[in-house]
Amino acid sequence: MTVEKNNKTDEKLSVPVQKYKESRKLPPEGFESANDFFNYTFENKNLIWMGQNTNHLHYEDDINNAMIKSIKNKEYCKYPAPEGFPQLHELILKDLDLEDMSVYISAGATESLHLCMHSILEENDNVITCDPGYLIIGSFAERFAHEVKYVPIYNKECNYKLTPKLVRENLDENTKIIVLIDPLNPLGTSYTEEEIKEFAEIAIENNIYLIHDITYRDFAREHFLVAKYAPKHTLTIFSFSKIYGMAGVRIGAVIGVEPLISSIKNVVVNDLGVNIIAQEGAIAALKSKSEWIDYIKNTTFENQKIIKKMIDTVDGVFLPVYPSDANMMVIDLTGAGIKAKDMSNYLLKKDIFTREGNYTSKLYGDNYLRISFSIPTEEIKVFCEEFPKAVEALRKK
Repeated sequence: MTVEKNNKTDEKLSVPVQKYKESRKLPPEGFESANDFFNYTFENKNLIWMGQNTNHLHYEDDINNAMIKSIKNKEYCKYPAPEGFPQLHELILKDLDLEDMSVYISAGATESLHLCMHSILEENDNVITCDPGYLIIGSFAERFAHEVKYVPIYNKECNYKLTPKLVRENLDENTKIIVLIDPLNPLGTSYTEEEIKEFAEIAIENNIYLIHDITYRDFAREHFLVAKYAPKHTLTIFSFSKIYGMAGVRIGAVIGVEPLISSIKNVVVNDLGVNIIAQEGAIAALKSKSEWIDYIKNTTFENQKIIKKMIDTVDGVFLPVYPSDANMMVIDLTGAGIKAKDMSNYLLKKDIFTREGNYTSKLYGDNYLRISFSIPTEEIKVFCEEFPKAVEALRKK
């Protein structure tokens, strides 16, 4: 316990020592904190939103109508079923074509990831994940495990993804979890069926767990589930934030065999259940998916083609992964001598919200800018007008 002086009263305050390493989110220039920055992005209605991989292509449809109906019926006055509505469980399993599995509804995929790490890991274990990647997964693992191995994957040799070969090279007797982000945030790489089968073999052979984060699955050209090949060793992380466009209402799930889900329930904090309004929206989203998914996928593929055409005209920058199987990609800026943070700060002043690489990489954060493109095409065209100007302005410095 540490002691700090209270300047107002000169009393000494007892402050608990932080249990976990702080995962700091440094704000852009001009903002005192990350919270101030994100509040600014939320309140700026002119902002082109390319920084958080959120999906802005849903208009008035069954999803928002279901949530509005839930509000009008004052369903928010009640507590929901604590593990999620059974109908929602059934629809998720049907969507994934999985049988004999259990589902736990969470307040977003991020909570699902924390629950998995908390449930599985012990102090002598280690976890294999990748860099670049969704760094909060490693941050959660560091709270419960002895070591997190961040395998570098920002290179052509491994096709910008964590391969079975790299996993085998980093595996040891203390490895407990392999993390697959598929498609990968931030690069948009995904896996072949043969690669997925090999990951399943590794898990079975070594009696370890695979956490398969499929948050961006529905943007991919094709996708394969590890749970099909190693069901007893896999926890599948499901999100409603991206293809379903529901990031702000915080709902997701974790899917696995019943003993694994029972273990996860043992570490749950939110035992009064997930937002009823969000669950009603999620049910409507899964029921209506066939009506809107082609439009969203076609739009995102078209948007990234427009971006690729523009990037090809700008000296010193390139797309490491194209086409992306997610709704985001990265632009490598190293050839232009530009740091990603400088680029994101410059574009923010033009009301374009992008994300510097430090958010998703400890090793390569200065190299690339991450942009998402599940936004209206007219906004993509604005980005494509401003980005070349930004490169030239920053290149001169």
